[in-house]
Amino acid sequence: MAMAIIDFMGQRNPQLRDEDNYKHKLWDHLYILAEYDLDVDSPYPFPTMEQLAEKPKRMEYPKLQGDFKFYGKSILQLIEKAIELEEGDEKEALIEVIANNMKKSYNVYNKEHVTDDVIFRHLKELSENRLDLTGIDSLEKSKIYYSSNTNRSNSNNNNNNRSNNNRNNQANNKRRHNNNNTNSNHKNRK
Repeated sequence: MAMAIIDFMGQRNPQLRDEDNYKHKLWDHLYILAEYDLDVDSPYPFPTMEQLAEKPKRMEYPKLQGDFKFYGKSILQLIEKAIELEEGDEKEALIEVIANNMKKSYNVYNKEHVTDDVIFRHLKELSENRLDLTGIDSLEKSKIYYSSNTNRSNSNNNNNNRSNNNRNNQANNKRRHNNNNTNSNHKNRK
């Protein structure tokens, strides 16, 4: 009888099958539902009341650095990665990407415009003075910003040209269609 109940519980909760030892959990649930008074041969040992009454350990939440919580853990991980890289173009590019993302995060969280100097100062503080962008006047003047914007504007121009060509072709097709209809109407009248 207990096996039939366990099978039924498994059918009613198919999401449990994805977990490890789901059969063990079902046997534990059956024992709890029977209020610890069950006389069956179980393939698993039944939990004691003390084990079930035991509170789980308190989870530690990740601690982000003080006033810079709005940058998030991913920015901190990117900063660590940039620190590990050797000097060169790749490191400079990553630092500029980090600074741009920091600026976006700051603007989303604070709902106000931020100057690049503030971002540079925060980056320097978060990296414990190991990353420095004092060589760049502003983020808009960086190589990454210009290369991505010129690519974006070129693709926008191409898209605009395509859509204008499509509109012109459609207008020409309508004119031809209207001219054909007018010519056939004139022929029918005669």
